[in-house]
Amino acid sequence: MKAHLENAKKWEEISKGVKIVPRKMMVERNNKSDQESTEDDLSGFGESLIEKSTVTWKDIGGLDEVKDLIQETIVIAILNKPESVKPDKGILLFGPPGTGKTLLAAAAAGSLKVTFFNVKISNILSKYFGESSKLITALYESARAHAPSIVFIDEFDSITLSRDGDQGEASRKVLSTLLAELDGFQDKKSDRLVLTLAATNTPKDLDQAVLSRFPKRIYTPLPDKKSCQEIIKIQLRGLDSASIEFEKIGEMCVTNRYSGRDIQNICKDAIHSMLHRSNPDIFTDIDKIAELPFDELKKRTLKVSTLTMDDFTGAIARVKTPVSAAKLAEYDDWNKKYGAG
Repeated sequence: MKAHLENAKKWEEISKGVKIVPRKMMVERNNKSDQESTEDDLSGFGESLIEKSTVTWKDIGGLDEVKDLIQETIVIAILNKPESVKPDKGILLFGPPGTGKTLLAAAAAGSLKVTFFNVKISNILSKYFGESSKLITALYESARAHAPSIVFIDEFDSITLSRDGDQGEASRKVLSTLLAELDGFQDKKSDRLVLTLAATNTPKDLDQAVLSRFPKRIYTPLPDKKSCQEIIKIQLRGLDSASIEFEKIGEMCVTNRYSGRDIQNICKDAIHSMLHRSNPDIFTDIDKIAELPFDELKKRTLKVSTLTMDDFTGAIARVKTPVSAAKLAEYDDWNKKYGAG
């Protein structure tokens, strides 16, 4: 009797158009590993890394030679040309941290108004065996689908360490997949632009096979005096800087081996000093001001005044650079051996 009732219920469900899932299949689905579940979600992975870049070449102070080399590569890749002219598909930017490598990639995408994939290493490294390779493949499939596009990979050395060192099978598979994508077999006879810009602070750790995929290996050095001044002026846009001795501050930045990021931090510190001086009513009672609700704070406005040299000299005294003279010598040596603009 019980069996007849179960069969009747089964046929009733079928008549309603409901798909019956066998118990065995339900158990298998519930026991599906996290790795298998995530494989179904890779189709939208590349799109999740797309960012809209509003940065242009004018937003970058200095680095004129570096900008020229990148612009030259991009222009050759885009212009109509004979079949024998093979444009570079990858540019490697190397140098000390904070010299503007990310900004250069963003400016390339922002100026061209193309799709910008901003890739962090954490985005493409997975704890599941084989998934990192699939993520890289999904990234480049998306880049081709959204071409023209620029793929920027920061901390590139983290996934391309020399194969002469100790690497597991998973790491080798990731590197092999990346090399295949950089070769761009899918784009051999295509005029779509998929340009990879990779950045590293430790170029000496890169695999030789990786270097061969990047014929453009461009050194992004610390800014010289003129570049330091340009960076400061960009950071101070909209503020009164008439009393600032830009040339003197530029010399101090070079002497202290400041990167573009260091100079940005110095400008922020100097501006903060000016704000303190210009808004004593706020910063003297900052603990009480901070207790005000959001809507009340939004009604108030920070006053600004003329920036002074004291604001900058104080900031320079507080900001220390992590770049040593010995480290700069290493970059210069590697550039002489392997740099290829």
